[in-house]
Amino acid sequence: MGTVALAVTDGMLHFELAVAYEVFGAAPAAVDVPWYDVEVCGAQDGVRVGRFGLRPDHGLDRLPRADTVIVPGWADVDADPPAELVDAVRAAHEAGARVASLCTGAFVLAAAGLLDGRRATTHWAHTAVLAARHPGVEVDPDVLYVDGGSVLTSAGKAAALDLCLHLVRLDHGPAVANAVARRLVVPPHRAGGQAQFVAAPVPARDDHPLAALLPWVIERLDRPLTVEDLARRARMSSRHLGRHFRAVTGTTPLQWLLTQRIRRAQELLEATDDSVDTIAAATGMGTATTLRRHFNRTVGVPPDTYRRTFRSRPAAGDGSGVRHRDALEPQ
Repeated sequence: MGTVALAVTDGMLHFELAVAYEVFGAAPAAVDVPWYDVEVCGAQDGVRVGRFGLRPDHGLDRLPRADTVIVPGWADVDADPPAELVDAVRAAHEAGARVASLCTGAFVLAAAGLLDGRRATTHWAHTAVLAARHPGVEVDPDVLYVDGGSVLTSAGKAAALDLCLHLVRLDHGPAVANAVARRLVVPPHRAGGQAQFVAAPVPARDDHPLAALLPWVIERLDRPLTVEDLARRARMSSRHLGRHFRAVTGTTPLQWLLTQRIRRAQELLEATDDSVDTIAAATGMGTATTLRRHFNRTVGVPPDTYRRTFRSRPAAGDGSGVRHRDALEPQ
């Protein structure tokens, strides 16, 4: 399947680099297909990746000779990536290479101009920064990865593995990708997007006009609260309340309330055996149908799928707390 070049420089993230090498470095046992020739490309005098030293096989000028170029995560998104890395990645794409970024490696691709006019993603914590710095990029904060044909991007950390498996699936088909996933003890394909991993937004400070209201609301999520109820409690008009919510939380009162209800539902799905009906009542959603609709739209997966994925309590008879079979099956 040709050469996969891992583009590395000082400041790369070691997890994403290791993920790519683990997937492309060796074919799984009993899979009889031509495999990738992996090359690590970077400064010949050595590269510092986190706390690890790395000796590349070739310089970055080797990238244009590769069939696929992988750009691992970039540690400091506030700093400009090295010009030599950006130029080499651009040259590789112009030479016909398929270029994929893992996590914040998207900032390197954006700096090279490869994402202009394209849909792309990165770690959810940095999507707003990517969009602000590169307005020509259509940043999608909700997906695990984006396949743009010759240019692909992934969300953070584990989503790098999702994208690498996707590339194997494209090149060798689902059976081989599933074999790689089984070797790594991960799902061949995960349902949903980044929303299921994003923490609920909370104010950065506690000296704002809603400081007393927000805890009061969170303690009453099982009740059918309205904007008027919140405004009455805060002793302000609904319009004034809306302005404060936008300033403090970045969203509207109803959207913030829905986010808190979904977050509470996530906690109950993770930590209890409660039915979806019971959780719907406990979170003020009313019915299981309403909870499923809002949960699926917000988180990207149904409540039952979320519970299987994030279940924190052990299955019956399994003291490890991990449902091993579920971990191997596609959602």
